[in-house]
Amino acid sequence: MSTDQHQPGTIAPLDPAAREPYYRQIYLRFRSAIGSGLLKPGDRIPSARALTKELGLSRGTIETAYALLTAEGYIQPRGQAGTIVTPGLKPQAEAAPVTSRPEAPPPSYRPDTVRPFQMGLPALDAFPRKIWARLGARCIRAMQPIDMAHPPVLGLPALRTEIATYLQVSRGIDCRPAQVFLTSGYRHTMELIGHALLQPGDQVWMEDPGYPPTRELLAHMRAEAIPVPVDGDGMIVAEGIAAAPGARAAVVTPAHQSPLCVALSLPRRMALLEWAARSEAWIVEDDYDGEYRYISRPLPALKSMDRDGRVLYSGTFSKVLFPGIRLAYLVVPEAQVARFEDVSRVLTGGPPQLTQAIVTAFIREGHFARHIQRMRKLYAERRDATAAGLRSVLGRQLRIDTPPGGMHLILRLPEGQSDRALAARIRADGMYAEALSAWTVRGDSPPALLLNFTNIEDEHAAAALGERISKLL
Repeated sequence: MSTDQHQPGTIAPLDPAAREPYYRQIYLRFRSAIGSGLLKPGDRIPSARALTKELGLSRGTIETAYALLTAEGYIQPRGQAGTIVTPGLKPQAEAAPVTSRPEAPPPSYRPDTVRPFQMGLPALDAFPRKIWARLGARCIRAMQPIDMAHPPVLGLPALRTEIATYLQVSRGIDCRPAQVFLTSGYRHTMELIGHALLQPGDQVWMEDPGYPPTRELLAHMRAEAIPVPVDGDGMIVAEGIAAAPGARAAVVTPAHQSPLCVALSLPRRMALLEWAARSEAWIVEDDYDGEYRYISRPLPALKSMDRDGRVLYSGTFSKVLFPGIRLAYLVVPEAQVARFEDVSRVLTGGPPQLTQAIVTAFIREGHFARHIQRMRKLYAERRDATAAGLRSVLGRQLRIDTPPGGMHLILRLPEGQSDRALAARIRADGMYAEALSAWTVRGDSPPALLLNFTNIEDEHAAAALGERISKLL
């Protein structure tokens, strides 16, 4: 079996006037070469990096083509050994040319790529990796046999204490360490809540527009999601009461409504708390990036106003540290601690103890608070620079909203345009975008795109990306 890298010489440029996008042209070239026998099983093909340089395209475009070839069984990645034509593959006659242009696959809401404007990613270039590495090495050297056993299912006691202290100081939440439960992310948090407090058939309010995975999670729990509209003051509580007064719970994002970034007003907060107390319902406060507000101090958490023990506070390290850490936490009311301990012992394996130990040291030594302060300043700068760069190119075609907090911008499209189709073209071009209409249940939202700004370094970079978007409009 041959393992020599196939070197066809200089690769002919792609056709910018073709109906097929660049990633599709690359895919068809390789499929044709494999089908005709020019590329044989076991042949090594150019790396994505080499092809990026040769064709002058974004690496994301090349990787999209290679992912399609891999999914269809034409090629196999072999790590450091490169990518080869699948061994044993038998050449097939070339299929009829594809005449329709397929849309890119829908967003996963936790993609494993790092693309421009990718939602949910903090500024990865600004993370203090040296400090993290030093703390990690120290924690590894200090490991004892007990640290290599199964981690505590409720979370490392030292980390639960640090989180409780941090929440008391920064978010105004008065809680004991025993009320803090460590999870592996928002989905795990919601699963824990569902098993502890919800029954099949329960009605649950959720914001509309709102985070799509919440709808999916509720459906898997066999709960009924009740869409409640959102305006400039956040969830319209009166609409929720009118639609489902006996709902068992409500899931809200009070600090920066996801995705519109409006804050839940004080009257609405009071109305929501009063409804929960009166109906003996639960409020799940998803405070996914409440630290990041740029026009004033971060707003106090809804949990800090809870006097009746009805609010469960969900926090995460994905936005303030990095998503790969897979670490989040849940603060439950005092009266529910025993119930959540019982459910956790059955369902939870506990996040990796080494990761928890590093985060504990990161918080205890002050790095966490300093990192958030630096990121708040950096994000304010990148938000303004990204908005300015995009406006310089797209200002006549789109309206660009700069929310007072959060980590993304909202690009408002002209009426009649499909935000889903444009988002698909942007993803196919190696960038990232999510369509606002995909976040709605009622389907009556105006067309808009959601673009993260945290990894856009300056106005010039934003303008260059805006030029690419302009060509896709």
